[in-house]
Amino acid sequence: MYIIVGGGGQIGYYVVKGLLAQGHEVLLLDKDSRRVQTLSDELGSAVLRGDACEARTMDEVGCNRADVVIAVTGDDEDNLVICQMAKERFHVRKTIARVNNPKNERIFTKLGIDISVSPTKTILRLIETEIPHHTIIPLMTLRKADLEFVEVSVPAQSPALGKKLATLELPVECNVVLIVRGQEYIVPTGESTIEAEDQVFALVKGSSEAALRTVILGATSS
Repeated sequence: MYIIVGGGGQIGYYVVKGLLAQGHEVLLLDKDSRRVQTLSDELGSAVLRGDACEARTMDEVGCNRADVVIAVTGDDEDNLVICQMAKERFHVRKTIARVNNPKNERIFTKLGIDISVSPTKTILRLIETEIPHHTIIPLMTLRKADLEFVEVSVPAQSPALGKKLATLELPVECNVVLIVRGQEYIVPTGESTIEAEDQVFALVKGSSEAALRTVILGATSS
C-alpha cells in the first residue's frame, strides 16, 4: 500500500518506521526543515519537506494514488484539513487522524474522517480499566453510530440502589442490556432493580455517558 503520513513528530516517526518495516510504500511530510533532515538520516527517501495541508503538495506526492492518509500533527485543525482534503479532493479510501483534544473526536467523525485516535482518551480508558474503583469502563465503540458499549460497577452509595430501571432517570439514548449479580446473569426489564456491586452493561450514546454516570455513580463520582 502507498501511505502518506502528515506530521513528523514522535508519533509520525514511529508510525512510518513501523509501516516501512511491514513493507509498505510510505511518505512522511513535515514542514520543519531541521526535523526533516533529522528524520531523513534514518528513514531516507521516505521523508520529504512539505505541508500536508496544501493541496499542491499533496498533488505533487501523488495523493490521488494513496491508499491511506494519516494525519498525526500536534494541531487538530491541521489533521482535519489533511484528512478532509485527502477524502474530498483526492478520493483517498481511508483516512486516519490523531485527535489531540478528545472533545474534537465527535467532530472528526461527523466530518467523515474514517478513524480518529485520541491518545489522551486511550490513556484515560486504560487508567479506568486498571484502577480498582467504581467507574464507567468503555468496552467497545461503534464510532459511526456514536455509540459505546460500557460496563459500570454499582457502588454501595449509588443513588440508584433498590430502584427499578423504569423509575431511573436514564438518558433516552441509553439501553441497559445486562445486569450481572454475582453468578446470576439478568436480562433486565423495567421492573429489574439495581443492587450494590451489580455490574451493569449498557449501550449508550457518547453524549449521554455523563448522564448515565450521574444516575448510577452519583453526581460527584469519578
